[in-house]
Amino acid sequence: MDRKIRVGAVSYLNTKPLLYGIQRSPVMEDMELIIDYPSRIADMLLRDEIDMGLIPVAVIPKMGVYYINGDCCIGSDGPVASVCLFSEVPLEKVEKVLLDYQSRTSVQLAKVLLREYWKKSPQLVDAGKDFREHIKGTTAGVVIGDRALEQRKISPYIYDLGEAWKNLTGLPFVFAAWVSNKPIDPVFIEKFDAANKAGLEHIDVVVKENPYTVFNLHDYFTKYLDYRLDGPKRKGLEKFLQFLRVEQPV
Repeated sequence: MDRKIRVGAVSYLNTKPLLYGIQRSPVMEDMELIIDYPSRIADMLLRDEIDMGLIPVAVIPKMGVYYINGDCCIGSDGPVASVCLFSEVPLEKVEKVLLDYQSRTSVQLAKVLLREYWKKSPQLVDAGKDFREHIKGTTAGVVIGDRALEQRKISPYIYDLGEAWKNLTGLPFVFAAWVSNKPIDPVFIEKFDAANKAGLEHIDVVVKENPYTVFNLHDYFTKYLDYRLDGPKRKGLEKFLQFLRVEQPV
């Protein structure tokens, strides 16, 4: 490739450890880094405006060709804390669920879990930017990322989607991975992956550099999030993609 590799990353707190390593690595000289929320990064990859992105994995079936790069991801092996269904009432009383516009994976995961795990069929509504203020009464909402950590202080009923997936399948879950729409130079990927892993070795520094009073970030990065794209995560990812293929046959 005769230009810098265009890489899209996510603006949430959950990517701070990965970005810490990337932005301090010489690999930055070979790339152009764009940071935005997940669904926008996904759209950029689908439109070939970037070459690789940390994208919601629910986008993968929409890609004619895709490559999962490196051994890092945004995942969980149980509760994730920042991807939840929030409500003022117990789930059995929920009539409507507002779906967060910022991530396709969490929305699709919620649909799978409502059907397969909770055995519920409330009205599902694609939500706009101010949807959190409408989570009241019998209207619940799927909220992701930093706003979900804030919502934990507000909603009395919290249904963690990472935990529910683990209960349903016995597998961990991959919310986002480094996916490209073309083969990327393996030397670049090796350096890029090493930079990701270097960031994960500096969690204490990342926490110190990102003061946050809403949630314990050290716990979030080490007890809730699991950044290793290992064998069990890949099995969980394939299981999720199987659910999507049933829902959205090609």
